[in-house]
Amino acid sequence: MKKISVYFFAAVLLTLSGCDVQSQNKIGSILKQIPTNGNPTVLEIGAGLKQALEIGTSQGSDKLSAKDGFLGNLAIKILFPPEAQKVEKTLRSLGFNALADNVIVSINRAAEDAAKEAKPIFIAAIKQMTITDATNILLGNKDAATTYFKRVTTQQLLQKFEPVITTSLSKVGATKYWSDAASAYNKIPLVKPVNTNLSNYVAQKAIDGMFYQVALEELKIRENISARSTTLLQKVFGYADTKK
Repeated sequence: MKKISVYFFAAVLLTLSGCDVQSQNKIGSILKQIPTNGNPTVLEIGAGLKQALEIGTSQGSDKLSAKDGFLGNLAIKILFPPEAQKVEKTLRSLGFNALADNVIVSINRAAEDAAKEAKPIFIAAIKQMTITDATNILLGNKDAATTYFKRVTTQQLLQKFEPVITTSLSKVGATKYWSDAASAYNKIPLVKPVNTNLSNYVAQKAIDGMFYQVALEELKIRENISARSTTLLQKVFGYADTKK
């Protein structure tokens, strides 16, 4: 309380003495750092939320970029494109199970490859976040951070993912497998030929998977007290708990 009083009266005295705009801005900055009733300051809210999101997005990116990050997770595993699922069904009915399996494995490997590119994009978005953004996210819905990321990073992720996906699809053989699968399907009498843009489809699904994982990480730190691994996170999210 004594420290707060000193700051407060210093600000009042400087203001009354006709301080310039720069000094007034400094005073405002000081006052923002003073907690009231044990609550975090606006600067602590900003720092705490950014720290939480950096941890969450980094962990999410690491999980998905690991082997089987997509393939081993049924919630985000990438399957044949909807318009090409008839291809898979027909191929399997004709005994081409291995070919269909190769397509699925290879497109998920490509998504895992691309997930490595997500971390710096998320970190850049976090650094650009304003105090107002941070406060709204902290006190917003349980997926407020994920919604923010979708709004500010989707286009960047797509631009970054698609060329990586294209390269990876070729590297892991998906382009060949898909070409073989589509070719085998198109040779079947009376079927309508299929020609899916595989790179764009996998990139979109990889981004959906990233946001799914980010949402899980966000929910974990909001609802699981043990996930708040620093004093700052405990203070900031503890404050958020009181506002639910």
